[in-house]
Amino acid sequence: MALWGFNAAARAEEEPLLLMRKSVRVALIALGVVLMVVGLPLALLPGHIGIIFFAVGLIIVLRNSFSAKRNFIRAQRRHPNIVFPIRRLIRPKPEILPVLWHQMLKFERWVLPRRMRFYRRVRHGLFRRRRG
Repeated sequence: MALWGFNAAARAEEEPLLLMRKSVRVALIALGVVLMVVGLPLALLPGHIGIIFFAVGLIIVLRNSFSAKRNFIRAQRRHPNIVFPIRRLIRPKPEILPVLWHQMLKFERWVLPRRMRFYRRVRHGLFRRRRG
């Protein structure tokens, strides 16, 4: 019997498919959260390999969770300077080296006094203009 355009037989066939899609989505969100949790402590180690784990986990979660996507956009509007490097890492063609370099400079500026900073001097030594 068709009631308001719904066919009970068609709905009964779609329910297992919808349940399977929802379970796959939940499993992907769980995988993304696990990757982000693993990536946070690894990001503090030398080499910063955890940033890659965190970015991949964030991509998986943002593509499969509407509420996470909404919260990410809200955080982006409130704190653009914090979220922008993350956005650069989760783009289809991520800019990994420029993001790492910029974050190292920011961290150095935040932690070390001016006379002890060395990343900027390294950059100026490598890319010194030749006069002549």
